[in-house]
Amino acid sequence: MRELMVDLGERSYPIYIGEGLLPEASSYFLKHGISTKSPLLIVTDSEVASRHLSTLENSLRSGGFTVASAIVDSGESSKSLAVLEKLVTKALEAGLDRKSTIVALGGGVVGDLAGFVAASYMRGVKFVQVPTTILAHDSSVGGKVAVNHPLAKNIIGAFHQPELVLYDLNTLQTLPPREVKAGLSEVVKHGLIWDAEFAQWCEDHAEKLLALDPDSLGYALYKGCSVKAAVVSQDERENDLRAILNLGHTIGHALEAVAGYGELLHGEAISIGMIGSARLGLRYGAPEEVYTTTKRVLSKCGLPVKLPEHFDVDAIMDAMMHDKKFSEKTMVFVVPTAIGTVEIKKDVPTDWVREIVEQLKLEA
Repeated sequence: MRELMVDLGERSYPIYIGEGLLPEASSYFLKHGISTKSPLLIVTDSEVASRHLSTLENSLRSGGFTVASAIVDSGESSKSLAVLEKLVTKALEAGLDRKSTIVALGGGVVGDLAGFVAASYMRGVKFVQVPTTILAHDSSVGGKVAVNHPLAKNIIGAFHQPELVLYDLNTLQTLPPREVKAGLSEVVKHGLIWDAEFAQWCEDHAEKLLALDPDSLGYALYKGCSVKAAVVSQDERENDLRAILNLGHTIGHALEAVAGYGELLHGEAISIGMIGSARLGLRYGAPEEVYTTTKRVLSKCGLPVKLPEHFDVDAIMDAMMHDKKFSEKTMVFVVPTAIGTVEIKKDVPTDWVREIVEQLKLEA
């Protein structure tokens, strides 16, 4: 098992990464002060529930916890105010109080949704992240929690740090191939923004990662979480450095919104967005290698690098205007300057962005 710490002073918390952690969940909960005197609410989705919910419920009940569970539909559409209200109702019916804990069992959607319930219920209760996807190695760390609005992703949210992150690698073995590929998008991203050697490692080990080789996967998630933890420890609320984690997200989030949070998975949209950011890097004088390497690594991981032809450029541009990173009629982009190094550009011309979005349809 690998262990990391997100260093936030009194709000620091551990990340545990290993095989067979889910059946032992109660011992980790007790170790980190999760109360058995108040009920817990597990939030999960319909896909994860059939595979892993009973294991977690049984572990927690054997440790003396009172457990209620809520199952939401799988997919980005569950990150909504309507579903949030239903989960608050479930929490009230289950008798959750201010000392209760909400547990997110699932991928990024469940983590964001359950975390925002925890942030808002009774003005904030504890929560625990139990990620079950590769993509969630990114979203489960750092305390960003939110739901979507039809016009913009994650626009209704908060910063609310978990008590711990419990990452059982065995849960990843049931992921569909498309979800595996999409999850690797954020893994590669951490190399592209912070660690050139790790980006190269991802390229060299792409086949093993796609095959869910436990040793390769464990190392990749440890490295990805290490980057996320290091960045968040220095800038918890995205005042400066943490914004580099948004590489590919300005375009990517717009693509998700235009697609109605369904046609493209988050990791797929971010992959296309990172190609756009690499092209933007060329505009700012980055070496050609930045673009070619970014495209090569993402392609080896089975990720899309081309925008589907039917996507409307005007709609994508409009969606970017609603993004949190749009300010004072200028666009903010994370732009690579080299593999492993990025800069935050706060005054990107919109005509450049439009041209790049159009170019994304022409990628080979």
